[in-house]
This record gives sequence, structure tokens and C-alpha cells, in this order.
Amino acid sequence: MMSMSSNVRHLVELSAPLWAGEAEVVRTYWDSPVRTRETDLLLLRRQCSKEFNGTGIGEYKNLGIFVGPLTELKEIFPKIDTGTDAGIDRHYAAELIDMLKDEFSHYMAFADVHDAIGEAGAPALDPHTLETWDEDVALTGLRHRHNAEHGALGVRASRFTEGGYCTLFREGMRLEGRGGADDLIAAACAKVYDDEFGHMLEGIAGLDDEGWSDNEFRLMGELVTAQLRLRIHMRNAEFSFPLTEKRILAILGGDIEPETFDFQRAEEALA
Repeated sequence: MMSMSSNVRHLVELSAPLWAGEAEVVRTYWDSPVRTRETDLLLLRRQCSKEFNGTGIGEYKNLGIFVGPLTELKEIFPKIDTGTDAGIDRHYAAELIDMLKDEFSHYMAFADVHDAIGEAGAPALDPHTLETWDEDVALTGLRHRHNAEHGALGVRASRFTEGGYCTLFREGMRLEGRGGADDLIAAACAKVYDDEFGHMLEGIAGLDDEGWSDNEFRLMGELVTAQLRLRIHMRNAEFSFPLTEKRILAILGGDIEPETFDFQRAEEALA
């Protein structure tokens, strides 16, 4: 089991029921009467929007998970390994390049499924025409506020909640073997899952080294909880509302079995 402080373990305990709520949204959708090819295409477009234009987890100048690193790379290029106080270590530049590759590959995975299950002869998905939705705007706005108002602690909270403990990708992978669009979605989710598990761990790694007080960890818990609650609403809208508002309120009230956190896998990945 990972060697975590009681404060970090408490963050996981606070998050686990809300992770489970997001997972229930996705799991319910697959066999829900609301599901059609059109709702599949909608959720794929919306996921592509998050993968291509998503912002709010502390990216460079809030420019998003793709444009942020791209812009930062351009700006730091003249400073790489200059040996000055303003110099940038080559390994940091490599991390940004890896991030760019990961995020664009995630976008491609879902865009390819969208194009494969769409109308024959339809043009390829144009990422510049993708639109967000109200619930995602609300989540992004909350993250931006937390980042601005609470500095490093706010950014840490946003990174901690990134991906909602990989719920979409894990539940999507379980479609494997059902055939048709389900197998395509499962394969796309499998491509993304390992990367997203690593991103989730980046939100946890080093928390015990921040030197935060108990009060600061309590604030972190409040921020994380607020973001994860909005993630459930965001995901339910993305998937065309497979859960009723009554069920969501019940989940937010604690009527759900918490998600089991894989401490062993997390320990291995962090090592």
C-alpha cells in the first residue's frame, strides 16, 4: 500500500463516492434508453472538445491542454539549456513535448471513433467547430476560480480531480466484446486509460511534500469535493442525461458505494 499521510488518504476518501457517481453515469448510459447513434456522436464530439480545447487544470496561461504546452514550448525554446538564471532545463521541455503528444493522441482516439460510426461520406470531424456545453463551462469556470484564488493549492486541486479517477475510460473499456460502436469506444478508452491514470497520479504525487497545514488540506478537500460534484453534472450532460436529477442528488448525498482506489497500482506507477 502507498505510504500516504492521513491528510492525503482523507482526500481519496472524500473523492471515492464522487468518482463512483461519475462512473455510474457512464455505466448507466451504455444500456440506457436515451442512447442512440446520435447521442454516441454527441458524446464523442464533446469528449473531443475536452481533449482538444479543455482548460482549467493549471495549463500555461489557461490556454488549454493542447495550446497551453504548445505556446509554452514556443516561448521557452530560446531559453533551453542556456545556463542562465532564466534558462530552461531540457528535461522540462521534453515533458511538455510528451504532454502534447499524449493529449493530441487522446483527441485522435475519440475523433477516429466519431468518424467511423458517423454517416458514410460525412466529412472528418473538424476540431475547430467543436462546442462545449453549460455543465462543462461551469466546471471549467470553477477550476479557473480555484486556480486564481488559491494559487498552487488551487492548481493542485484541479489536477487531483482531472479525469475523475479515469471513470469514463475505465467504464468504456468494459464495452470490449460487445461489437460495433461499443468495441470502437472500448479501444479508444483503452488507448487513453494508462495516460490518464498517470495524469491522475501527478495530482497526488508529492502532496505530502508541500508542507501544508491541516487547515490547508481541509481547504484542498473542499475544492476537490466542489469540483468532483460538478464533474458528475458535466458527465451526465455529456452523456445525454442517463441519470435523473433525483438520482444525482442521492449520489451527492452519499447514496452510493465509494469507488475502490487501486493503491497497489498507484504505488507501482509512482515508483
